[in-house]
Amino acid sequence: MSDSRKHAPDGLAASPIEALLNGIRVPDLPYPPGALAAGAVSDWRPLLLSCWSEQRDERVTHVIRSVNLDWSIRQVNAAYLADRIMDVFLGTSGLHPELSRRIARLRFFLAWRLDAAGGEALSPAIVQWLDGLGEWRGWSNTRGRSNRALLDQLDGLVSVVSGAFDGNTVAPVLQFCEDWQQDAAKRAAQIDRLSQRLLDTEQGAARQRQADQVARALLGRALQDRHLPETVVRFLRDDWYRLLKQAVWSDVQAGGPSDGNDGLKHGRKLLEWLVWACDPALSDGQRNRLYQVGEQLGERVSEVWQRLMPQPLTEGALADIERALVARLRGEALPVVDALATPTPLVWEPEWLSATPPAPDIIDAVTGKWFVWGEGASEERRRLSAVLPGTAEILWTNGAGVKLGLQAWASFEDERASGVARPLPELTPFGVVLARTVQELARVYARQKAQRERAAAEASARAEALRRQQAEEAERRRLEAEAREAALAREREAARQQQLADEAAEQARLLREQTLLVQEQVANIKLGGWIVVQQAPPLEPRRLKLAVRINASRKLVFVDRLGLNRQEWKEDELVAGVLEGRIRLLGSGAEFDDTLTRVVGRIRVGRH
Repeated sequence: MSDSRKHAPDGLAASPIEALLNGIRVPDLPYPPGALAAGAVSDWRPLLLSCWSEQRDERVTHVIRSVNLDWSIRQVNAAYLADRIMDVFLGTSGLHPELSRRIARLRFFLAWRLDAAGGEALSPAIVQWLDGLGEWRGWSNTRGRSNRALLDQLDGLVSVVSGAFDGNTVAPVLQFCEDWQQDAAKRAAQIDRLSQRLLDTEQGAARQRQADQVARALLGRALQDRHLPETVVRFLRDDWYRLLKQAVWSDVQAGGPSDGNDGLKHGRKLLEWLVWACDPALSDGQRNRLYQVGEQLGERVSEVWQRLMPQPLTEGALADIERALVARLRGEALPVVDALATPTPLVWEPEWLSATPPAPDIIDAVTGKWFVWGEGASEERRRLSAVLPGTAEILWTNGAGVKLGLQAWASFEDERASGVARPLPELTPFGVVLARTVQELARVYARQKAQRERAAAEASARAEALRRQQAEEAERRRLEAEAREAALAREREAARQQQLADEAAEQARLLREQTLLVQEQVANIKLGGWIVVQQAPPLEPRRLKLAVRINASRKLVFVDRLGLNRQEWKEDELVAGVLEGRIRLLGSGAEFDDTLTRVVGRIRVGRH
């Protein structure tokens, strides 16, 4: 795998997922120390395929951290993004933990596709398939046939995704999603038909149970603590029970009294009169009333029976009732039995006579909702398919529309109040998980990007400040160096000037000495003393001798050997000529000549 793919620009203006893959930084992840060369990035498909094939529940970031390979920044961020999306899905999907865990293992596939395709990794087909898993919100790991079918489909997904890894193509997964969606549509239609058929069946059975339980409760209440002739008890427990049940059934079917004569009311009233008339403990003290009731009771029983029941009452049953009534009217003592215990104990529940169904708005609030029992992998989910009318029983089904059982409303209310039964939170579709996660990470990335820009600006400002500081320091050093150089130059100039001054002073001193010496020598020239006057080449120097000294004007007159070529100098002029080397005095002795030569030589050197 290579980083040479074309990446989106670093910014949220491009695909948010692309921006996250290229730009976000998460602490403690194995980012490379710098940009890797194209051939240096490790291919992680074999590693991800191995984790997927083994159906491991590890995070992708943990896997890539556990091996010593070089991962690109994009791969590390793809691993983190896949982990983050699937971790949120695990916590918020609302699916059974076992099912969520299986789906979350797609993090290995998702990491691979994010690195390879960026924002196009999760195509609409894959997202729609993951969203469609909401139909399995009621799935429980009960090993039922429908539940096992889902696990078999997910087992098939393992080989499909493995094939995608091997072939380096997402086509098998897209085909799997398409086939799944088609199966889901067929399954939904089948479940709707099954659920409706089940509801119709259970509603009919509930009405039967209601008629049976209400008839039993009416008999139980009327016969409780009563002792009647056995023939009467058998009639009431058999024939009249069927009449009461039919009357209740008719009322339930019609949603109220089945006819204008109110058959159930008459049946219940005749039951009470029969018990009163045939129980000596109730009617022995009221003989007159017993005669009045007894004379009409047989006819009334026959009349109500004919109105409510499709088959006629057997002659023997009505004859037994009439014989018992005649015996009671005559005051004959008939053997009696416990009415509730003959021929077998009667099981009845008085609550059926005062049962109040839950309010319609309460029923509507829970109908179609899912509830959960248990925790973790052992939790069981049930759908409250309907509250059956009359019995107020809850019909529980699974996600496939299969009946899981019936439960009394009161029992369900107790379980819900105690927390045993908990409402299943609303599902969070995968698409919502994806969008929310990407948006949240995009905000994190935006903050990181702003922080980086601020840090870059601060670093640039610090660099500029450092550059200015360095420039100022360099300028300061330059100025200091120039100042030192100027000071040194001044010192050198001062030293040179001092040297010149010293030399000048020395020259002046020497000049004074020489001048004094020359003046003295000039003053001591005797008449006839000789001098040599230098002439411009090629002329030879001329030798002249002092002929006349004029003290008043301080002039000296010199002539050549022949007394010709007279030439005059004042003493100062002659001294200056000697000092300049144009004239040389020739004394009578060698010491004079040497002294004069040295003095004149030093003067010449000093001038140069």
